[in-house]
Amino acid sequence: MLTELSIKNFAIIEELTISFEKGLTVLTGETGAGKSIIIDAISLLVGGRGSSEFVRYGEKRAELEGLFLLDEGHPVFDMCRELGIEASDGMIVMRRDINANGKSICRVNGKLVTIAALREVGRLLLDIHGQHDNQLLMEDDHHLELLDRYAGDEIEKALKAYQEVYARYMNVMKKVKQLSESEQEMAHRLDLIQFQLDEIESANLEPKEDELLEEERRQISNFEKIYEALQNAYNALRNEQAGLDWVGMASSELENVSGINDGLKKISESVANAYYTLEDSTFQIRNMLDELEYDPARLDFIESRLNEIKQLKRKYGATVEDIQAYSAKVEEEIDRIQNRDSHLQALKEELESVGQDVAIEAMNVSEIRKAWAKKLAKDIHRELKELYMEKSTFDTEFEIKTADAREVAPVVNGTPVHLTKQGVDTVRFLISTNTGEPLKSLSKVASGGELSRIMLAMKSIFSAQQDVTSIIFDEVDTGVSGRVAQAIAEKIHRVSIGSQVLCITHLPQVAAMADTHLLIMKQSKDGRTTTSVTPLSKQEKISEIGRMIAGVEVTDLTKRHAKELLQQAELVKTTG
Repeated sequence: MLTELSIKNFAIIEELTISFEKGLTVLTGETGAGKSIIIDAISLLVGGRGSSEFVRYGEKRAELEGLFLLDEGHPVFDMCRELGIEASDGMIVMRRDINANGKSICRVNGKLVTIAALREVGRLLLDIHGQHDNQLLMEDDHHLELLDRYAGDEIEKALKAYQEVYARYMNVMKKVKQLSESEQEMAHRLDLIQFQLDEIESANLEPKEDELLEEERRQISNFEKIYEALQNAYNALRNEQAGLDWVGMASSELENVSGINDGLKKISESVANAYYTLEDSTFQIRNMLDELEYDPARLDFIESRLNEIKQLKRKYGATVEDIQAYSAKVEEEIDRIQNRDSHLQALKEELESVGQDVAIEAMNVSEIRKAWAKKLAKDIHRELKELYMEKSTFDTEFEIKTADAREVAPVVNGTPVHLTKQGVDTVRFLISTNTGEPLKSLSKVASGGELSRIMLAMKSIFSAQQDVTSIIFDEVDTGVSGRVAQAIAEKIHRVSIGSQVLCITHLPQVAAMADTHLLIMKQSKDGRTTTSVTPLSKQEKISEIGRMIAGVEVTDLTKRHAKELLQQAELVKTTG
């Protein structure tokens, strides 16, 4: 969860540090006090689009920093490891500085990252949902992703099986396209790869030839040094009165007394072994001296050969083995081109066979999605009923993508279909809010109050499938009142159970359900406007909720009403 937020020189906020708790935290205050500015700051902290306009007038930069405390198994830690960010102790610290020129500096746990990386981490930590910023829920293109997330493990396994066959299908499709190129392109390609093959084959490369030649070059280049060292070593060991003779003498003396005790016997054996080892080494040195020769012509050949191999490496691979592998690859390609018709026929047959397999897997995924779509409709209808939209009807529209006339594609139910990594489905959520009205896209729901309730109903369901630690609602309760407002308040509170929800609200019913109530105020200081945040006590909550009910003047009657709201909220929270 978001534990602490620090804001400096951001919009009208001079400097502010806010601590957050689990459960439902509401932010209230007069219009223009800076409630949405705080949400804007959080949004930028997790990768939102920045601008120099956010920097407080007269300052060089705005500074935003947030501390998140998380369970060790949270997926954000895997993301951090992928990005090379150290993350431990269940803690993530995100920081973003926005300069007056509009440029941003982003850090996660002290490591500099790009805005894209900041956004990748941020999306696993926070889900910000505003009155007009309906994000995934209101965009048709994202409905398939939401449905798959709702379906969970079952669709994930089916998709994995489909994607394995889909990868094979696309690989064969690529080969078919390559062989179906124009005759002229094929001829040019054949000339090129035949030249490359001839060049490689004419070099007659041997495995690890470059390594062996490098070693031989080092030996010839260091001939004098090697010869001198071997000769001196041999003389030191083998000449009269040299090392080997003295070791032999020592071995002979020790052998004479080796029978006296075990200690002498061990020493004698050790010296004898050393003598035989040294003697063997002198024979090897002598052989190497006899075989050693300096051959300038051989050195020239090696230099020339290594240069030839170097030129081949620049074109075809980093090692001799890579060059030989490339040679085998182009040899196969030449065979395919020269025997194009037979290869093309075989590939088309393979494509048709794999196409049947991929179509079966795609339809399996589609059927699973349709089954889960029915479950989703029931869940959403239940949520909407609790929000007094019992006459609403929710459904999921499925459409199979048909292939372009020029596209080679597998056939499903007699129709060529267009495959993507996610299958053949396009999905769109539809809703009708009144009896007798046709189903229409979510984005075309007219009433702001209806839109808020639909969004909250869907968020209540989808938040269970999300890994985000905190959900932020920015005035999603706009346009509702009365019993609907109370239902929304209870729904927001249920979403917050066991997690963290931050909510900007103008509804006293929502404020009454808060576990933590923060009052946002705007004030003037030294001719400048600043924003402050104050946690409210129980008595202060009564006054603030009273203000939300009545406006400027808070009467005793209003306070009694506020107390009743708080008592009712407490009852709802304790009874579940």
